[in-house]
Amino acid sequence: MLKEKLLEDLKNAMKEKLQNRKNVVQMVRAAILQVEKDKHIELDDNQILEIIAKEAKKRKDSIGDYEKSGRQDLIDQINEEIAVLQEYLPKQLTDDELEEIIKKIIEKTGATSIKDMGKVMKSAKEEIGTRADGKRINEMVKRVLG
Repeated sequence: MLKEKLLEDLKNAMKEKLQNRKNVVQMVRAAILQVEKDKHIELDDNQILEIIAKEAKKRKDSIGDYEKSGRQDLIDQINEEIAVLQEYLPKQLTDDELEEIIKKIIEKTGATSIKDMGKVMKSAKEEIGTRADGKRINEMVKRVLG
């Protein structure tokens, strides 16, 4: 299970004194614990992957701000954190693979125009999960439908 892997990775990062890796894994474990306590549930691997994907997205979104302020040190740190998070996520779909899946979903849902974007996005998010982020899915749906 993913929770056990995170705990094992945390222990290893502490032993090997990998500070950035330790911080990232601790942050993910804290986010998981927070959700479990708030909702009084035990998260499964898919829900944990969603949390990890959300944390990776937060970091990707913040890079632009650091670039504007010229903080290369922080950009490097964020990129390191993203790399650690990516290790836990499934392999990301290429644009061609994503387009292929979106076309099948459009066919399945019977979507014909951009007005049907909502139902296509809902099906796409369910099917694709964490193999592509919502922004990429959205752009691809617009491209294929438009």
